[in-house]
Amino acid sequence: MAAGEPTEESPTILSPSSPQPRPFLIYHDSFLNLLGPSPTLSLLISDPRAPYFHEAGVFHPQTNTLFITSNQIPDPSPDAVTTQNKTIVITKIEFFSPTDFTRDKVRCPERNYMANGGTNYRDGLILCAQGSLREPSGLIYMEAKRPHKTTTLLNNYHGRPFNSPNDVVVHSDGSVWFTDPIYGYEQGFRPKPQLPQHVYRFDPSTGDIRVMADGFGRPNGICFAPDEETCYITDTDLIHGDGTVVPSRPATIYAYSVLWTSDQPYLTNRRVFAYVDTGAPDGIKCDVYGNVYAGCGDGINVWSSGGMLVGKILIEGGCANFCFGRNGEMWCFGEHKLWRVKLGDETRGALLGV
Repeated sequence: MAAGEPTEESPTILSPSSPQPRPFLIYHDSFLNLLGPSPTLSLLISDPRAPYFHEAGVFHPQTNTLFITSNQIPDPSPDAVTTQNKTIVITKIEFFSPTDFTRDKVRCPERNYMANGGTNYRDGLILCAQGSLREPSGLIYMEAKRPHKTTTLLNNYHGRPFNSPNDVVVHSDGSVWFTDPIYGYEQGFRPKPQLPQHVYRFDPSTGDIRVMADGFGRPNGICFAPDEETCYITDTDLIHGDGTVVPSRPATIYAYSVLWTSDQPYLTNRRVFAYVDTGAPDGIKCDVYGNVYAGCGDGINVWSSGGMLVGKILIEGGCANFCFGRNGEMWCFGEHKLWRVKLGDETRGALLGV
């Protein structure tokens, strides 16, 4: 374990017509209310050894702990043959203050195969297990406290294997919604797909598993508006798992209306919410006011609930995913770097509301 000492950069707040500021770019005055009187961007950790800060980003307020999944890391061990000699590491950061923390790797009794996205669930967290050439993909529940025992919640769709679940969110009714692109197959550690690239809803109380949306190039991030009447899903088809980038493919956030019939939800009224100008929108979350945040090629992009780009938090190297903490705090994941953003105290994530 190691403590970290941050470096801090103070922002310049300017209008969109002014020369581009760093690190906060204002497109609409409403962004100033979210930033608060003195926003900052700080580098908490820089680790050249491996891309430890990539996905998930689950803040567990009860223990003041942040969980992060890495990007793929070379693994020469015999157990990694079925993942093409690659592994993913879960990092656990326990905070004593915003700048005083310990860092450790999560060592689970059971192996979590290629974990990716995650979210809070009950007293712990759910992780998307992308699987391997031998192990099925699906959803895993992990206890937040040592020894971090894991339990498989779901690993098939009526007997057919998932592709490689990528991101997940929990609805207030207890159901679990997740995306399932084919990145694992494209990157060589999953078998040939047996299902389309769907978005699913799983009800742990009944075992019901349903397809909620289709028609994506690569479905990726998913979140709900604070009132849960809108579901946002990102499509990162711009970038395929083999690394190819085709500018004419989607880098798009879609919004859906959540309607209920016969006591069951379904998604309707699909519309383009936003198209990202730099990179592709990966992780996505809302704040308590309904604004939408996405990790993009130039950092965090922020839109109003109406789809207007109101501002950006510019981060060197971009940001695949991020997580809200307490009282306007955010952590942003830049592969080898972990960043801390401090916004206004009342700018809080809708998921936890803390």
